[in-house]
Amino acid sequence: MDWLTNLIWHHGKFLGVEWHVWKVVGWLGNAVFFSRFFVQWYATEKLKRVVVPVAFWWLSLAGSLLLLSYALFYQRDSVFIFAYAFTWIPYIRNLVIHRRHAAAHLDCPQCAKACPPQSNFCFSCGTRLALASDKVTA
Repeated sequence: MDWLTNLIWHHGKFLGVEWHVWKVVGWLGNAVFFSRFFVQWYATEKLKRVVVPVAFWWLSLAGSLLLLSYALFYQRDSVFIFAYAFTWIPYIRNLVIHRRHAAAHLDCPQCAKACPPQSNFCFSCGTRLALASDKVTA
């Protein structure tokens, strides 16, 4: 049992790592970034098709910013900094695209389901949908 204690508390350090605030930020960034894998896997399995949910992009953004902070303020390693310096751009772009797409959906007046933009009829109940151009002229 002494070997297990030595493995966990190696030289008086938890897991042999010297812990401080920036080390926690770095590990938290890794954990958040890695958790995207489970979110995407769950969404894909649930719908039985490849899906990239909005949570994937939020976790990507948060994880990359935490890792960039760790690289900038603690590691100060140019390779590590450059690896995360621009990753936030496509994550934010995908979040903007998702928001615009969700806002463009039409609500069915009959069943209240959100229908894709440009739909003439509700895919769920078949009710004719009022388009934005119909609302303006009315």
